[in-house]
Amino acid sequence: RIFLRELETYVEYPELVGRCFLDQMEDFQIYEKYCQNKPRSESLWRQFSDSVFFQECQRKLDHKLSLDSYLLKPVQRITKYQLLLKEMLKYSKNCEGAEDLQEALTSILGILKAVNDSMHQIAITGYDGNLNELGKLLMQGSFNVWTDHKKGHTKVKDLARFKPMQRHLFLHEKAVLFCKKREENGEGYEKAPSYSYKHSLNMAAVGITENVKGDPKKFEIWYNAREEVYIIQAPTPEVKATWVNEIRKVLT
Repeated sequence: RIFLRELETYVEYPELVGRCFLDQMEDFQIYEKYCQNKPRSESLWRQFSDSVFFQECQRKLDHKLSLDSYLLKPVQRITKYQLLLKEMLKYSKNCEGAEDLQEALTSILGILKAVNDSMHQIAITGYDGNLNELGKLLMQGSFNVWTDHKKGHTKVKDLARFKPMQRHLFLHEKAVLFCKKREENGEGYEKAPSYSYKHSLNMAAVGITENVKGDPKKFEIWYNAREEVYIIQAPTPEVKATWVNEIRKVLT
């Protein structure tokens, strides 16, 4: 009703399509909510797909596919937009509107990242408070983590030096959460991993050491003047650099 009609007005002026995306960018946020709700709609569909009501709707509307196929469309579409914009950019070097196309692509990629991050966030279990109070979710990902607590028993300290824990980290504006990833068995929604909450650090008391001797993939997060130290190993130096930059932004 809105976006398609506006797009259609640019059929003769493809160079203005980027502007069309940018004008609607605020409304694209709805995809995040839609994707978060998708597992619930999948689960409902599995329970009631053979009900007469849905079959009757399909017959009346003369739909060739069942409802679940249409419910998947928006999820597929939000991933397709960036491919189409990249393709348009390829043929729009130095032409009017190329900057808008680039900005539209960057914005859509930002929305895709937010959708992906929030799909992981809704799978966190065991957190007592309200995650929304921690501010925006900036990054999430899996790491090897070694801990060193000053208060800890020496044996615990020695053990901790050698054996890393697998942890999934969620960096919010106000806190970083450490979770343990659990792979679920099942199908669809039930198969998605969940993250059991272990502990969190308030960003107001966090410090960071960018380089750890001997490994370009490691960095340190420390807490309360190094009372607790977490050595974090990223999968690649690039991932480490992105996280270090993002944490620095929060701290400054």
